[in-house]
Amino acid sequence: MKSDFTLAFNEIVETRALPREIVLEALAQALVSAYKRDANIGNNQRVEAKVDLTGQTEILLEKEVVDEVQTDQTEVAIQDAQRYYPDIQMGDMVMMPVKTGSNFGRIAAQTAKQVILQRIREAERETLYDEFAEREGDLITGTVQSVTHNSITVSLGRAEAVMPRKEQIAGERYRPHDKVRAYVAEVRKNTRGPQIVVSRAHKNMLRRLLEYEVPEIYNGQVEIKNIAREAGARSKVAVAALQEGVDPVGACVGMRGIRIQNIVKELSDEKIDVIEWSPDPAVFIGKALSPARVSDMLLEDDFDIGRTATVIVPDDQLSLAIGREGQNARLAAKLTGWRIDIKSVSESALDTFSRLDRPPLDALAEEHPAMIAEITRIMDKKQAGRPIQPEEFKVLTEFVSLAERRLLDERESGRAGRREAMDVVRKIVPDSAFQMQIEELELDEDINRALSRLDNVGELMIRLLADEDGLQRVLKQGGAGDDAMEAIRYALDDLVVLREASAAARTPSQDEPAPEPEAVETAETAEAAPAAELAPALVDDEDAALIPAFVDDEVEEVKPVKPAAPTEPDFRKDEHRKVAEPEEAAEVEDEDEVERK
Repeated sequence: MKSDFTLAFNEIVETRALPREIVLEALAQALVSAYKRDANIGNNQRVEAKVDLTGQTEILLEKEVVDEVQTDQTEVAIQDAQRYYPDIQMGDMVMMPVKTGSNFGRIAAQTAKQVILQRIREAERETLYDEFAEREGDLITGTVQSVTHNSITVSLGRAEAVMPRKEQIAGERYRPHDKVRAYVAEVRKNTRGPQIVVSRAHKNMLRRLLEYEVPEIYNGQVEIKNIAREAGARSKVAVAALQEGVDPVGACVGMRGIRIQNIVKELSDEKIDVIEWSPDPAVFIGKALSPARVSDMLLEDDFDIGRTATVIVPDDQLSLAIGREGQNARLAAKLTGWRIDIKSVSESALDTFSRLDRPPLDALAEEHPAMIAEITRIMDKKQAGRPIQPEEFKVLTEFVSLAERRLLDERESGRAGRREAMDVVRKIVPDSAFQMQIEELELDEDINRALSRLDNVGELMIRLLADEDGLQRVLKQGGAGDDAMEAIRYALDDLVVLREASAAARTPSQDEPAPEPEAVETAETAEAAPAAELAPALVDDEDAALIPAFVDDEVEEVKPVKPAAPTEPDFRKDEHRKVAEPEEAAEVEDEDEVERK
């Protein structure tokens, strides 16, 4: 027959869902606390307790081995200690079993009870956290316990979860005792137990539902590349086949759409577009904009604003491509990772036609006179309110594509020049600048957000010195204030690395030929030296050839004096001049030195 201890022990293990080892450890800790309280043992003396499953307990107390015991609580005779430790020596510290009464005192018993409850609660919280931390990123079913304006409390059995308002699907209504299926978005540790946040609006909830409903995804035959979702309204899913012969879209939709319809019902009739992923960005973007048809597309990768796709669609497809309140275009941009600019054929043709007298489009009139004449006729017809035939729309589409590509080539040529200028300036920026984060400049938050595409201070210095106009556009598009450029200059002026860049910018490269150092040094010396005989050393350009002879006669008698350092405005002015003509930096520098002298 089981003892009362065993019955109580098993009850705690089952009701609390705790491992036996944790409960035994809690009992041992309780016995230690109770014995210390009952026997008045200090914290500097070790006490251990052992408990087995039968309820037998043993308490061990640390004692010093002595020849003659003076204090029984801290000392043990060597002959007694040798019964447990045969090789013990005098002065050693050993753990000796102690005799305890059948019952502790009231205060000691209360202490033991509190320790047991505290340890069990802590163990229960830890076990709950570990259980739900493993389920983070998975679906879970719970019961609505309470509903407030800001959140919903969901009972998960031994734990509770919170569904904030932003994680709910718009339009859904919840009542207490309703069953709800949600995605475990986050599990955090808390003093009161695990804090679990669940969501029905998270895009990964759609991912998990697809994995459950589509065996091909679960088995690895079909891969979900990306998901763009606006919960409760519409979602776009890009899928790709990992096994030859498998139709990824058909596998997700299912026979007669049964698979996707189950997911639609679970998400309160949310529309779901399943799209086949393609490594070709143009093909992928065209499919992402479905159900709209695309006439032409131009891709552009700008290091300021990122990747942009200019999409030309027929006039009757413009509203379909954009979607209600821009939803279709917005989801397509999220799905593909490209910024998408959608234009109708007529709109783009009218805009392009109005710019034919300005470069680079002005050359089209000479290169394609027949097309321009036909476009002029169609534009006149459109302005007169007469209908345009399908064949004429084809001509407009061809004209728009030609013009957009011409504009794209012009922008790419400008970017190539900017890259070349930045590559030249990169050589004079010290390596230490590339190790500094932009946050170290302590700029305003709006400026930091606008500069988020730049990796470090070195890249910012390059843009400031070589591409100030481009940096200004980045700040404007990022929503930075009008004083952002000035704030960046002041912040960089305070850095030592900027002065290092200044010194490096004024030093000719080792790869360039030496520009007659004698003439330059003598001119600086003549300007800075206070001696009266050197005062008339200023020369005209045509007399510059006489300077080397003057150096041979006088350079050993005159001690060179370092010229005064230029001011910061002079530095900025000098830097901008160098960027304007980067390939002639050394030659221009030498000519300026001679003119100044």
